[in-house]
Amino acid sequence: MLSQIAAIGGAVFFTGAMIYAALEDARCYTIRNKLVLAVAGGWLLVAPLAGLSLAQMGLSLGTGALVLAVTFTLFALNAIGGGDAKLAAAAALWLGPEGALAFALGTMLIGGVLAMALLAFRAAPLPATLYGQAWVARLQSPQTGLPYAVAMAPAALLALPSAPWLAQLV
Repeated sequence: MLSQIAAIGGAVFFTGAMIYAALEDARCYTIRNKLVLAVAGGWLLVAPLAGLSLAQMGLSLGTGALVLAVTFTLFALNAIGGGDAKLAAAAALWLGPEGALAFALGTMLIGGVLAMALLAFRAAPLPATLYGQAWVARLQSPQTGLPYAVAMAPAALLALPSAPWLAQLV
């Protein structure tokens, strides 16, 4: 019973955290370290309560470390932001090796669609009602990149059903 409650609570927490990260990234192009630490810390709390074995937790930690190594390399190449790199690694903890590939592929596909949509948005004239909105100006500026958490959040949520700690709900 406790493992099912932990799994449900974890799913709600992870979903909310990823949606919040996407909204904040779209609004201010920032993913706060506090949020990344909360996502990683939430997994540390939920994983054992949801019934993950030490071996499964080790695999998830390894997956998170691998994702951090890859995304930190992308950050070093100025392809993504530092917050994006850290959030991807924290999300990979929750998704484990079972969901990490789907998360990565989903992020790339959704990111590509988002990039095309952002290019179209930047090419179109801005409606008068949106003038003066700082977050809209940031999105419209060609000097800013892509708020990648906007792509990561739906990809993570699509990969979530394969997470090993959610097996308690089946």
